[in-house]
Amino acid sequence: MSQKQHIETFVSKQTDEARINYRTLLNASLECTRWLLGQGLPFHGHDESFKSSNRGNYLELMQFLSKHNEQVRKVVFENAPKNLKYTSSDIQKDLVHACAIETIDAITKDMEGAFFSLLVDGSRDSSTKEQMAVVLRYVNKKGEAIEKFLGVQHVTSTTSSSLEEAIERFFATTNLSMSKLRGQGYDGASNMKGELNGLKTKILNKYPQAFYVHCFAHQLQLALVAVAKGIEGVAIFFNNASILVNTIGSSCKRRDAFREKQLEQITKALDIGDLETGRGLNQESSLMRPCDTRWNSHYGTIVSIIVMFEAVVEVLEWIKDDTNQDNFREASYSMTYKLLILCFTFF
Repeated sequence: MSQKQHIETFVSKQTDEARINYRTLLNASLECTRWLLGQGLPFHGHDESFKSSNRGNYLELMQFLSKHNEQVRKVVFENAPKNLKYTSSDIQKDLVHACAIETIDAITKDMEGAFFSLLVDGSRDSSTKEQMAVVLRYVNKKGEAIEKFLGVQHVTSTTSSSLEEAIERFFATTNLSMSKLRGQGYDGASNMKGELNGLKTKILNKYPQAFYVHCFAHQLQLALVAVAKGIEGVAIFFNNASILVNTIGSSCKRRDAFREKQLEQITKALDIGDLETGRGLNQESSLMRPCDTRWNSHYGTIVSIIVMFEAVVEVLEWIKDDTNQDNFREASYSMTYKLLILCFTFF
């Protein structure tokens, strides 16, 4: 109603120099964002204040860019307007979100209206929030099977209803149509494959052409685990191995002791020439936990125990000598595994 307050009036008052400076600042911020995303690096630092010696990857990369580009240096940090610095955590998140939208648009354009399958899996992040990972699989014009990771969607819970709503919200923000959905694949959890109220049933009721296929990796792994647990000796062996890993990794004090013993063993082996030195060799590692749905995890557990067997034994003996009676019982029970592991190593 008032032309003096119209947005075009304020924009037209900006000088050409201000527009150029803004574009330079925006391009520099986007270049830093794209580089960090391409390398899979975090943005934020523990202390992003001006006096911090390490302000985080984003701000440090912006600082590096300003030192090697005179045009960028003139428009960033203290040379930028106080309300337009592009350094706050909210602005960094907005830039990442904008890049994610552009990436998804590029994926949907590459699909060119092709039919696709939906792969979904749920997990928790470091803050214990529920989240859902979404992956698409389709066949391009060349007949090649393409699999693309679309992103992570936070959900209120992992119930089938919540997951269905999250999927619909996610697809509403893209150019993809659920009418093109021809397949869906999840793990064997009841909220996923339930015949009455599972996610696959809810989607099938709306889109009958979206056939459900159990995740092959989960299916094969669960079959192998079920067969193995049918043999009493094997079941006892892996149960003991799991308890052994939990015994050592149940507290920070024990994990620190295990790392120290491991370092001692590596140093000793290097001194006598049993280990080779070189870049990427003799890295610090930990005992791998077995998981029924994690492919190859049981094998990894046994290998990690065998490789670090001497450190495992020394830590168990250290726990056994502790005055805490609970630790003594755990260590005494765990010490019975030594013969079992030695037999496995010989086998």
